Amino acid sequence: MNISTSTLTRRAASALLVALTFSAGIALAAEPVAPKVKFATSEGEFVVEVYPDKAPKTVENFLQYVKDKHYDGTVFHRVINNFMVQGGGYDGAYAEKKTRAPVVHEGREALAKGGPKNVPGTLAMARTNEPDSATSQFFINVKDNDFLNPSTLAPGYTVFGKVVGGMDVVNKIKSVPTGSGGPFPSDVPKTPVIIKSATLVN
Repeated sequence: MNISTSTLTRRAASALLVALTFSAGIALAAEPVAPKVKFATSEGEFVVEVYPDKAPKTVENFLQYVKDKHYDGTVFHRVINNFMVQGGGYDGAYAEKKTRAPVVHEGREALAKGGPKNVPGTLAMARTNEPDSATSQFFINVKDNDFLNPSTLAPGYTVFGKVVGGMDVVNKIKSVPTGSGGPFPSDVPKTPVIIKSATLVN
């Protein structure tokens, strides 16, 4: 039986296409799914995605607080335009909410794995001067805060996610008038910005 060169070429091309499609399917299947959390606030809604492949302990800690409904009814208690907005620790009466044990700092590890830096829209853990002190409080960068990035000289802050929808709402929050409030002498929204709910959406 004679098979033309063009027929062989077509068959080879088809086989190659099948192989490439199969390989692409495997690559897509292997791509980790980034969990997403929707925040409904008094200023509107925004959605963040988090990266367990970059900062696994930090993400697990954050998502557990979401599942426990810890963030529902808390406020953004520290808002600094041209820097960041911070929340997740205080209720509407500025009472600090009870938290679990602190999570280990993963800033350098996350960055080494290709995680994002402290640039606009990224989500990072707030902490004290002690690196391994982060609990429930987080902040969203609203500018490029390079000085917050981990380095050989400083641990920096663990970035574990970013805003993927509703950044306009975050920008509204960063621009609200602030002053003193509760135990804080400054940077507190004069009209409370309340997190009505934080919900895992995938």
